[in-house]
Amino acid sequence: MFAKVLIANRGEIALRIIRTLREMGIRSVAVYSDADRAALHVRKADEAAHLGASPSSESYLNIDRILDAARRHGANAIHPGYGFLSENARFAQACEDAGFTFIGPSARSIALMGSKTEARRIARAGGAPIVPGTETGVATSGDALAFAREAGFPVMLKAVAGGGGKGMRRVDRQEDLTPAFDAASSEALRAFGDGRIYVEKLIENARHIEIQVLGDHHGNLVHLGERECSVQRRHQKVIEESPSTLVARIPGMRERLGNAAIRAARAAGYYNAGTVEFLADQSGNFYFLEMNTRLQVEHPVTELVTGLDLVRLQIEIAAGERLPFTQDEIVLRGGALECRIYAEDPANYFFPSPGRIVQLSEPSGPGVRLDSGIYSGWTVPLDYDPMLAKLIVWSDTRQHAIERMLRALGEYHVGGIKTNITLFRLILSDPAFRAGDLHTGYLDELLKTPLEWNPPAPPELAEIAALVADLQETAEKTLPAANGNSRWLASGREDLLR
Repeated sequence: MFAKVLIANRGEIALRIIRTLREMGIRSVAVYSDADRAALHVRKADEAAHLGASPSSESYLNIDRILDAARRHGANAIHPGYGFLSENARFAQACEDAGFTFIGPSARSIALMGSKTEARRIARAGGAPIVPGTETGVATSGDALAFAREAGFPVMLKAVAGGGGKGMRRVDRQEDLTPAFDAASSEALRAFGDGRIYVEKLIENARHIEIQVLGDHHGNLVHLGERECSVQRRHQKVIEESPSTLVARIPGMRERLGNAAIRAARAAGYYNAGTVEFLADQSGNFYFLEMNTRLQVEHPVTELVTGLDLVRLQIEIAAGERLPFTQDEIVLRGGALECRIYAEDPANYFFPSPGRIVQLSEPSGPGVRLDSGIYSGWTVPLDYDPMLAKLIVWSDTRQHAIERMLRALGEYHVGGIKTNITLFRLILSDPAFRAGDLHTGYLDELLKTPLEWNPPAPPELAEIAALVADLQETAEKTLPAANGNSRWLASGREDLLR
């Protein structure tokens, strides 16, 4: 087993990994930028290494500096967390070449599944059903239009190298395709350095279902059931839960999903933790979407319904150990929900809300888990993704878990900045959500309904939009969008211009 692990990440996920390392008797090394000198993960780790200035390109995305920190601190292995370099095949290979164990899949698997078109090919080879779409990136909007006419509108344009909603556009009419293609390609080029776009037939009222998989270096591969992530805004997950109400009511669907996920993972030669994502219609037909070759933000809901520690399993697998259980031994119990707590103001076009936290009251009690990276007196920086924490609850049934989450949200207060806590109360109190009547457009529909939720038109719209655009342009020069750092500004600007 490893003696010391460097965590190439920050915030709540770094703290999550630190805690499991401590339980395992493994020393932890945190890394930090100038903006994170006072961050909680730096305080809680056994050791800490300064990487550089606040921009991610000079710190959390700088491979050479991370490897140098691992050498200086005598680490044996590197855990990438999620985001930043976690799905960067070059980083995984650089870790191995430098003599560090990368706690994740192989560089080859990351590269294969990181290309959306290549992932579709591999999944199809493994027998997973695929959404009808182009096999490669299309060169022009004319090529995209030819496919759309054949498949029928609506369609989705997606970045070949993308994820996180970037380089993605829905197109309902052929006259809208060319401008949408140009916009998606331009956004993909800025975000990923690759402007290629492929086209998929859009599944209306789809549900986003994903399967957690685990594989070791000895050929053993299992799945840990499903998570439903249909509550989304701008293709970003907002609430996740396990099990899915759709999967639970359709006999045999979980087994079919799990088998399809394992086949896709096996076709990619996959080991360690990963997630295979699917779109499903309301009848239970499902189609491969993509594979995330890392630990997911929403992994805690799977941990609560299975009783497993996925980070511990990641570390054990990386150290060469076999999976300690078989598929038949995995049992799902009760229901779990996760709410992603962000520093943003939902009532003001989801504008970012960085600043100093002047008061913090956090929920607790039976079945309540809080994965948090903040504390009272800490200043939330504008430099990175605005997620502050994840509030997760478990109970014996989904309805009880919803009631528990509402109670926990009522105890949660972050003073000095705006958060989306009130948004979760709105969602969890909605009859459609409580009935499990979900799809990926659910949240957009919900926010259009209550009159009290509709924010007033912001003053001086053009001036504000121009200011946000200028700020984003400045941010994109220093904060690589592939890591999602410019998400705050981009989200605010595009919402203003709607």
